[in-house]
Amino acid sequence: MRVLVIGSGAREHALCWRLQGCDSVEEVLAVPGNPGMAPVARCVPAGPTDATALLRLIRTWRVDLVVVGPEGPLVAGVADRLREHGVAVLGPSAAAAKIEGSKSWAMRLCHRHGIPAPAAERCADPGEVLARARTCALPAVLKADGLMSGKGVVVAQDREEAVAAAAALSAAGPVVFEEFLTGREVSAFALCDGQRALFYGLARDHKRLLDGDRGPMTGGMGAFSPVPDVAAQDLDAIRSILQAAVSAMAAEGRPFVGFLFAGLMLTAGGPKVLEFNCRFGDPEAQSLLCLLAGDVAPQWLRAARGCLEADETVSFATGAAFGVVLAAPGYPQAPRTGQGISGLAPDGQLAGEEALVFHAATTHDGAWHTAGGRVLTVVGRGADVAAARAAAYAAVPAAAFEGAQWRTDMGVIAGARCPQ
Repeated sequence: MRVLVIGSGAREHALCWRLQGCDSVEEVLAVPGNPGMAPVARCVPAGPTDATALLRLIRTWRVDLVVVGPEGPLVAGVADRLREHGVAVLGPSAAAAKIEGSKSWAMRLCHRHGIPAPAAERCADPGEVLARARTCALPAVLKADGLMSGKGVVVAQDREEAVAAAAALSAAGPVVFEEFLTGREVSAFALCDGQRALFYGLARDHKRLLDGDRGPMTGGMGAFSPVPDVAAQDLDAIRSILQAAVSAMAAEGRPFVGFLFAGLMLTAGGPKVLEFNCRFGDPEAQSLLCLLAGDVAPQWLRAARGCLEADETVSFATGAAFGVVLAAPGYPQAPRTGQGISGLAPDGQLAGEEALVFHAATTHDGAWHTAGGRVLTVVGRGADVAAARAAAYAAVPAAAFEGAQWRTDMGVIAGARCPQ
């Protein structure tokens, strides 16, 4: 097979790395990719939403499968345009990608189909948003209704913070007020073929910029997999939620094909949906993909064609993987770029280190430099979460650059491997 991955971040680097290790894959192409992917993928400069250029590339290289990494092209309908020409695409249609493109729509889907989720209210007018912020229960959860790369969420502890968040978020469009839930968060994944949700594991993300879960929300500062503190009954409920979401989408004429991400809160009453994403998470993918065993490409192709087999299973490697994101100084508000990354070898990895480095925003002109907000994800692997965490943090200093930001307190939970 020849596989094309659309995207240019660390998630897409991890997807290319995983596919390149499959016996059934002859070559991986990335559009547009980034310099760090070069050892595992042929990077081709093209627009990720330019269907005409993508189709030309697919025909030239005789691509068998397209995997769409980021949400933007999916919400824009790139999968639809490629499917119209008979291309096997692992990624939902624009209609199905609405499960991420509109948080209020996703919550209403849950409420219509009895999927456990918090109460939610959408306010479209900026004046209405401010009025709601002055009366809503505290703590208050405010979310931008559209795509915000994981950063359009504020959990306001007091009235002043709620009003300030309402003013800032409403400038970008409608705002969703959600019921505040308590518990532990977990990210769950499924490979979907339009009818079936094949459970693809759990990860735990860390959204806040600073240690102690302080500071602004980010796109994610790191993640680990598996998650040891998920009880068996919660795991069963998570599987049911993923399948219920896919069944609901099919029933409403929006069959979901691709990777479905459910951000969940493990409450005292069981898991509840915080959000859905229409693709693999970032940075969760960088860890979880390290644990998928075997040749996954044929299974991904079957899902893209809408024909997962009835007895389809997923194999996981033993142990755990732990990813730490290195972000640019000034991230997330105003990242500064151009810092040299002296610890990386010419292939973009860390010489003499077992940890993997997935590139999100780098340039290479004989030397490596930063080129965006989240720059690198360093992934350590080990027998359990504690060992993988130690491996990742041991390697981080070698990959660091001037002004680099990273969390030092992630993954304090360690223990036996969670049953996947």
